[in-house]
Amino acid sequence: MIELDKIFWRPGLVPTPIDEWRRIQATLIEQATWIMDGDLGPYDAVEVRLRAADTVIFLNFSIIRCAWRARLRSRERWDFWRWLLSYRADPIFEAIRIHAPDATVHVLRGPRDLARVESP
Repeated sequence: MIELDKIFWRPGLVPTPIDEWRRIQATLIEQATWIMDGDLGPYDAVEVRLRAADTVIFLNFSIIRCAWRARLRSRERWDFWRWLLSYRADPIFEAIRIHAPDATVHVLRGPRDLARVESP
């Protein structure tokens, strides 16, 4: 599993410049198989990995669940909380429609939905 947050954020939580981020993703998708985890909000260039994806699993959990898990995970910066509170799934669904029209898409609304897509 490739955790995009670990690759994208530089020391001090400085974002990778967008052109460099596109090049990094282009290298990552060259692997025969891959799973990438992450949504970098306004810093992201999802089209690179969506064009190469055959399956997309979108976790569309409630804002309460997301906030609770984020709070348990670590102390987040104010820009994370602003992003979380203003987050809307519509732009991601539109990006999937445009850049991964033939991909199998699973929208999971809670932890119980994970059983639908678990590996055999």
